[in-house]
Amino acid sequence: MAGVMRRRIAGVPTRLWPLVLVTAAVGIAGTQAAITVAGTGLAPAWLIPVFIGLFLVGEATQLHVQLRRETHSFSISEIPLVLGLYWLSPLALVISRLTAVIVVNAVRRTTPHKFVTNTTVAAAETGVAVAVFAYMSPLDTTKPMLWVSVLLAVGLADLVSFAGILAAITLYEGRPAPVAVTRLVIASISVGVLNTTVGLVVLIVLKVNMLALVLLLVLAVVLVAGYRAYAQFLAQHKSLGELYAFTRAVSTARQENSLADTMLTRVRELLSAESATLWMPALGRHPETALVARVDQAGLIDEQLGEDPIRRRVLDTGVTVHLGPRGANADLRLRRALRGREVKDLIVVPLRSGTAVVGCLEVADRLHDLATFGAADVRLLETLAAHAAVAVENSRLVERLRYDAYHDTTTGLPNRRRLVEAVEAAIAVDPVPDEVVALLEFDIDALRGVNETLGHKAGDRLLAEVGRRLREHAPDGALVARLGGDEFAVLLRASGVDCVVALATQLRRVAIEPFPLENFTIEVGAAVGVVLFPDHADDSESLLRRVDAATDAAKAVPRGVAVYSGAMESRSVHRLGLVPELRRAIEQDELTVHYQPKVALATRELIGVECLVRWNHPEQGLLMPGEFVPVAEHTGLIGPLTRWVLTNALAECRRWQDLGRPLGVSVNLSARTLQDPDFPDELDQLLAEAGVPPELLTLEIIEGGALTDAERPLATLRRLAERGVRLSLDDFGVGTSAFSYLRTIPVHEIKIDRSFVLGMNTDEADLGIVRSIVGLGRHLGLSVVAEGVESERALAHLEEMGCDIAQGFLFARPLPPDRLESWVAARTEATGEPSGAAGATGVDGAEGADGTPDEATRRLRVVGQHG
Repeated sequence: MAGVMRRRIAGVPTRLWPLVLVTAAVGIAGTQAAITVAGTGLAPAWLIPVFIGLFLVGEATQLHVQLRRETHSFSISEIPLVLGLYWLSPLALVISRLTAVIVVNAVRRTTPHKFVTNTTVAAAETGVAVAVFAYMSPLDTTKPMLWVSVLLAVGLADLVSFAGILAAITLYEGRPAPVAVTRLVIASISVGVLNTTVGLVVLIVLKVNMLALVLLLVLAVVLVAGYRAYAQFLAQHKSLGELYAFTRAVSTARQENSLADTMLTRVRELLSAESATLWMPALGRHPETALVARVDQAGLIDEQLGEDPIRRRVLDTGVTVHLGPRGANADLRLRRALRGREVKDLIVVPLRSGTAVVGCLEVADRLHDLATFGAADVRLLETLAAHAAVAVENSRLVERLRYDAYHDTTTGLPNRRRLVEAVEAAIAVDPVPDEVVALLEFDIDALRGVNETLGHKAGDRLLAEVGRRLREHAPDGALVARLGGDEFAVLLRASGVDCVVALATQLRRVAIEPFPLENFTIEVGAAVGVVLFPDHADDSESLLRRVDAATDAAKAVPRGVAVYSGAMESRSVHRLGLVPELRRAIEQDELTVHYQPKVALATRELIGVECLVRWNHPEQGLLMPGEFVPVAEHTGLIGPLTRWVLTNALAECRRWQDLGRPLGVSVNLSARTLQDPDFPDELDQLLAEAGVPPELLTLEIIEGGALTDAERPLATLRRLAERGVRLSLDDFGVGTSAFSYLRTIPVHEIKIDRSFVLGMNTDEADLGIVRSIVGLGRHLGLSVVAEGVESERALAHLEEMGCDIAQGFLFARPLPPDRLESWVAARTEATGEPSGAAGATGVDGAEGADGTPDEATRRLRVVGQHG
C-alpha cells in the first residue's frame, strides 16, 4: 500500500504533481498581477452566472484532436474569454472559468489526474490572459489596440494551455512524435485566432447595438447547421475512404499472410480504440484464436480469456453487444464480465460465414476519455466485420486447400507430397557427424479385411488409430506421414542404424497392439522397412523407392523389420522384369504342374494329389511359386495363371480317370480369385470341358484370403460349395480368427500348417496345437490334412491322434507327371478286393461285367516310405 501511495497521490501519478503545482502557481500569479492593476472588484452579480453559462457552452463545444492516448480538445471557450476580459474583473473571470471547467470535468467523470490537470491548466491559462489584458488596459472597442491586446492575451493563454497539456502527455505517456506536435501547434493556433476574432466581432457588435445579438444568433444557427451538414458529408466521405482503404489493406494482407495483423490494426485505428480483438472458437483442426492489437504495442498478442459470456452471447445469438458507462444494455451478467475485463467501453460484433456465426470482432476503450463508442461506431464496426468475415473465410479456405494438399484427410497426417518435401529438406541440411536421416515405412495388414467385414468407417478408424499411435510414440522432431492405403512413414534423425532399428521395432510393437473396433478386437501385423541417408541413397526418390523394397523384404522377416540392402532392390527389379515373361509363359504354355501325393493314414491309400505350379525359366532355371505368384497377384496375371493351372490339373485328373485310376486334385486359390464373382461360372465351364466330376476337385484357400475379406469371398465360397467342389482351408492355425469363422465358411477340409507338424516332435506346444486341430476337425465333421510330414515319428503321432490325411517328404516331394506315374507304379499293389467309389474314398479300380473283381484291378497303396 505504501508503494502505491508513493506512486499515486489522490489518484494523480506523482510525476504529474510538478506540472500541477507549476500551472497552479502560474494561474495564481497571473490573477494576482491582474488584481494589482485592475483592482479586486467584482462585476455585477447577474453577470457571473451568465459567463459561467457561456463558459459551460464553450467548454462543452469542442473539437477533439487525438495525440497518442490523450486527446487535445479545442473548445470555443476563447469567445466567452474575450467577452469576459472586457466586461468582468480578473477575479470574476477566473472564478467563472474555473467553475465551468470543474463542472464540465465532473459531469464527464474524467479521471483524477486529468481533472486536476485540466483545472490547473485552465487557471494558468486564464491567469495569463487577465494579467496581459490588465497591463495593456485597452477599453475602447473601436481602437485596434483593444484587438491587439485581446489577440495577445488570448494567444499567450492558448500557448500556456497547449504547453501544459503537452507536458502532461509527455509526463504520463512519453514524448510524442515531433510531426504530431507540429500539426497540433498549427491546429491550436489556427483555432485560437479564429475563436478570438469571432469573440472580438461579437464584442464590437454588442457595444454598437445589443439588438444585433439576434442577427448574430441567426448567423450562428446558419453556420452551425452548415457546419454540421459539411461535417456529416466529410464523415461520410471519410467513412467510404476508410472502408475502401480497409478493404484494400485486408486484401493485400491476405496475399502477404499478414491478414490478422493488418485487419486488427486498421480496425483499432478507425475506431480510435485502445484495443481490437479477433476471436474465433475452436473448430475442427483450427484451435481457438484470440488475437489482440493494442495501441503502443508492435504486433499481435495471443490472449485467451477462457469462457467469456460476452463473446459467447454474440456467438450464440449473432447480435451485436455494446457495453459502456451509460449503455442501455442492462444484462448484469454481461456488465460483471465487462468489469472483470477492466474495460469501460466495448463493442462486440459477430463474424458471419453465410448464416453461421464463426467468431467475433471487438473493440475496447475509446482512446480519449472525452467520448465513448456510439451508434455510428457500432454501425462502422459491423460494416468492417462484414468485410473481415469474408477475408477470414477466404483466408481459411486458402489455408484449408493448402492443408488438404499436404495432409491425409483420414488421419490428419502429412501425405506423400509433404513427406517428399520433408525428405528433400532433411537431406539438404549439412550432415551432422555420427547422425543419419532415417526413413521408416510401415505396411499394416488386415485393413481390407476390416473394410469388408466392419465397413470402411471402421477401416478409417483403424488407420486413424495407427497414425495416432505412431505420432504419439515417435521421437520429438520426427515427421509421421501416411503414404496411402495401409502404408505409413516416419522421417527422423538418429545416431545410427542400431538406434533406428530399435526405434522401428518399438514403433511396430506399439502400432500392432490389438484394436478394439465395434464389438471385436482386431489384431494386425506390420512390416517395417528402414532406409538411411546417406548410407543407402542420396536423393529423395531413391530413398522412397528403396524403403519400399525394404518393406517388402520385411514381410518375410520374423520380427517384421528389415534394413535396406542392395539385394532387396535387385529382387524387386527382378520381380518387375518377370511380368512380361510370365505373361508370355502363360500364353505359350511354358509352365508345368507338379503333384504331391496325399495319403489316407487309416489305409495308407493314395487318395489324391496337390497341384503345385512351377516355372522353368529359360535364364533363371526352375522358379518356385513364391517367386512369381506374388508378381501375378499384383499385376493382374493371377486370373490367367489360375485358369492355366486348373486347366492342366483337370486335364491330368481326366487322364487318370480314363486310365481307371481316378485321383482327386487340389489346387490353391489366391484371395484375389475369390474376389472375382465370375469365377464359379468359369470353373463350371472348365469342369465341363475336362469332363471331371466336381467332387474330384479340391480348392485350397489360404486362411487370410478367406477370413479377412468377409462378404464377397464368402458368397463365392458358398457358390463353389453348392456346385459340389470340395473346399480346403490351407495353413490352418497360423491366423488369429480361423476357429471362429469355421462356423460360417463352407469348408470340407482343414490343412494343419506345416510349421506345427514339423515342430511337434520336439515342441509340446506344437504337438498340443496339432492334437487340438485334429480334435476340432473330427468334432466338426471335417477331414484333417497334415502337411509337412517328414518323419516316421510324426506319422505315428498323427495316426494315434486320428488324423485323416497326410502329405510330405516322407511320402514324396512334388513330382512332375511322368515321375508321379513311376512313383505310383512302384507303390501300387494288386488286390482281389472290389474297388469302392473313387475320389474321396481313395479306392480306384473297375468291376467286371458280372460284378466280380477284374483280374487287372489293383489298389493304389503306399507300401514304401520315401519317394
